[in-house]
This record gives sequence, C-alpha cells and structure tokens, in this order.
Amino acid sequence: MASHSPSGPGAVPEAYEPDPRRWRALAVTLTAGFMSLLDVSIVNVALPSIQRGLDASTAGVQWVVSGYALTFGLVLVSGGRLGDAVGRRRMFLIALSAFVLTSALAGAAVNESMLVLARLLQGVAAGLLTPQNSGLIQELFRGAERGRAFGAFGTTVAISTAVGPVLGGLIIALVGADQGWRWVFFVNVPIGAVALVLAARLLPPSAPRGRPVRSQLDYLGMVLLGLTVLGVLLPLVRSEQDGLRQLWWMLPLAGVVGAVFVWWERRVLARGGSPLLDVRLFTRTPGYATGAAIATVYFTGFAGIWLVFALFFQQGLGYTPLESGLAVTPFALGAAVSAAVAGRLVARWGRKLTLLGLSLVMVGLGTVAAIAPHTAPATTGYVVAAPLLLAGLGGGMVISPNTTLTLDRVPTRMAGVAGGALQTGQRIGTAVGVAVLASVFHAGIGAGGYPTALGWAMVCSVALTAVALTLATVDLRRHRDRTLTEEAHTVR
Repeated sequence: MASHSPSGPGAVPEAYEPDPRRWRALAVTLTAGFMSLLDVSIVNVALPSIQRGLDASTAGVQWVVSGYALTFGLVLVSGGRLGDAVGRRRMFLIALSAFVLTSALAGAAVNESMLVLARLLQGVAAGLLTPQNSGLIQELFRGAERGRAFGAFGTTVAISTAVGPVLGGLIIALVGADQGWRWVFFVNVPIGAVALVLAARLLPPSAPRGRPVRSQLDYLGMVLLGLTVLGVLLPLVRSEQDGLRQLWWMLPLAGVVGAVFVWWERRVLARGGSPLLDVRLFTRTPGYATGAAIATVYFTGFAGIWLVFALFFQQGLGYTPLESGLAVTPFALGAAVSAAVAGRLVARWGRKLTLLGLSLVMVGLGTVAAIAPHTAPATTGYVVAAPLLLAGLGGGMVISPNTTLTLDRVPTRMAGVAGGALQTGQRIGTAVGVAVLASVFHAGIGAGGYPTALGWAMVCSVALTAVALTLATVDLRRHRDRTLTEEAHTVR
C-alpha cells in the first residue's frame, strides 16, 4: 500500500523527510499511550481494595471506572484538533505532564471525592494524549513504514486492553490489599516522567502554523461535539449500575445536538473557517468512513468480553482477580504477535487482513460459546485458552490494519482530529458493547446459570463481529471496483 497524497480539491503532495529518530520517538509515544489505555481496565481489580481503604460507596468506586472512560471519550476529537493546530509535540508534552500529575493525585487521594475528581481529570489528560499518537505516526512515517508503525500501535492497544487485570492483580498481590490500589496509579508516575524527558528530546519540533491558533479553533464545535458525546456515553457507562431508565432521554437529545453540530461544521467550512471536524473526512477521504464504522462496530462486539469474562471467572467459578486475568492472557498474547506481523503485511494484503482477522475472532469466540457451558469449572480456564488464542490472533489483524487503512489517505494536517474521531467511535463502541454484553450476560444467569450466560454473551459478540465483517467485505469490493475503474481510465 503506497502512501497517498491528500484527498480533496486543491490538495498538493506533502513534503516528507524521514526523521532519523522516528522509531525511538514512536517507542516513547507508545509507552505513554500504553499507560493511558491501561488505566481503562487496570483499576477494575482494585475496586474492592479502594472501597475498603477509603470507606467509599459502591456508586463512588464505580465512578472511578466510568468517570475516566467518560472524560477520556469526551475530549478525543478536541485533543486531536488541538494537536493539529498548536503542534503535536507540544500537545503531547502538555497532556503527558497532566497525566502524570493526575495519576499522582489519584494515588494520594484521601477520600472518595478526591479520587473521583482525580480520575475525571486523568481521563481528560488521557483523551488529549491519545490522538497525538496516531497523528505523530501520520507525521513521522510513510508507505510500508507507516503500516509497521501502526502495527506497533495495534500491539499496544491489544496488550493494554487485556493485560490490565493481570497487572493490577500483581501490583495488589505484591504491595498488599490496603495500599496496593494506590500503586495502581503511582506506577504511572516514574514511567511517565521518564517518557516525558525522552519525548522532549526525541519528538520533532512543532511545525509553524500559518494562522494564529485562536483563529484555528472552533470553540462552539467543541462544545456541541462534547455535549453529543456526553449524551451518548453517560447513559451507557452508567447503564451497568442504573440501567437506562434514568438517563435514556440523553440519547435522543444527543442525536439532536449531533445534527446541530454537523450543520455548524458545514457552515464553518462554507465560510472558509477551520471546523473542529471537517465533514469531508467522511465524504471525500476514501476508506475513512467505512474504516471508522468497522472500528466502532468491532469494538462494540469485542470490548465487552473482558467484563463478561471477569464476571464469569470470578463470580461464576470463584477465581481470584489475578487468576481471572491470567485466564484471558492467551487473547492478549495472540493479539500482540499478530498485530506486529499484520502491520508488516498490510501494504500487500490490505483489507483482506481485516477479513481474515474478523473471521478468526468469530471462530474463536464461537468455540468458547460452544464448549464453555459443557466444561467442568476446574478445567474451564485451560479449555478456553486455545480458542481465546485464536481469537486474539484474529483481533491483532483487525485493529492495526484497519487503523492504517482508515487513516492512509487523511492529509497529515488533519491527522490528529481524524485519529481522535476514529478513537471516539471506538470509545462509543466500547460503551455500547459493555452495556449490551453485560445485559445479555445477566439475562443468561437468570435463564441457566453462569455457563449459559457466557455462551449467550459470546454469541452476541460473534453476531456484532459479523456486522463488522460485512462492512469490511463491502469496503473490499468497493476498493476493487475503484481500482478497476482507475485502470480502465488509464488504458483509455
């Protein structure tokens, strides 16, 4: 897959001079990205310890998890746009500094309110930090190298998603239940401080901008999009505790505000301004809209399985948090290996890799659904290891190739906001998936117990993954048709 020039009217090829420090810079940015994504899941195993240590309420400790996920998703697009406007190096350093400080604040919390506030602020910092990763990859790499860089990014996403419960369980086991939860947050401080120093040395300086930053920022667009994402995410992240009864009204309201946001962005663009999210990303950038849809649907089917497995192994089979985390490690190992390999193959195989990956995920999780209800509890963790490894191998072929294919034709000047929008879809997909799979799982418990519940949830995950597979198949056919058309015009 060759590097493409920007799409859209009046686009000109962008100058590119390889930075000799680009791979070291990537290692630093992925380390920071790993920390921010890890903090989505690592805290789950520490909740009982937090509740005892701070005498916190059940609702309070749940906000420690959901508050981070909420503010993380709220600022992704705005964070990407800020990186495009003020420079990705500058935004990366600011966001990483904030993440380190808020991690320290969370670890030092003396009561429930202080911890929840720290987690909300930590989520904002993570949301500002994350889109700089994809933006910097777009800026630093071209061609086949970009595929390998996104392969490393996909490996980071895959490992951070699955290793959180294991690492959290290890920290608590080593430090102790009373203070271990604090080190779940404190561990970010020394790692983040080293990454901050290295990033200041290795990241390329921010390119000078033609217009003042203030004139490049769409403040009303930020507010409208923030309210839209809030209206979608808040009911979903709270649905596990409260259901949708109390906050359901926010979902249709989010649809209305979202429509106003699209109207406003079109108006800003028509007036020659700089919109927060250029709608031409979805209408004129080949592959972007479909790739974003594939990512959102895949995360809807994939992200919720971690909560389901945690409930199944810990509540259903009596595993410890560490044992539960180790039981799903095969998925993480498979995803880590295949994501790195897929990053090297995406230039040659393209969308076919996504199709293969989604198919393997469906086979792996479908096998778990078929065998887990008929397996003795003492051996379940061993029996599902092979199908989870297969599903993980497939998962690694989905995230990094899809990210590469989705962002491939995005102009570098829009790389941050494009990456932020892509990851916002993933956050929304995650929230929807967790709510749906948790509801299916709890319904299954009432119908036939925990093994039945796991089977139902896995079938639901497979069905959602099949939707992503359908979208990927349509995109592959469109690409073939477009290629044939271009070849026909060339012959003429």
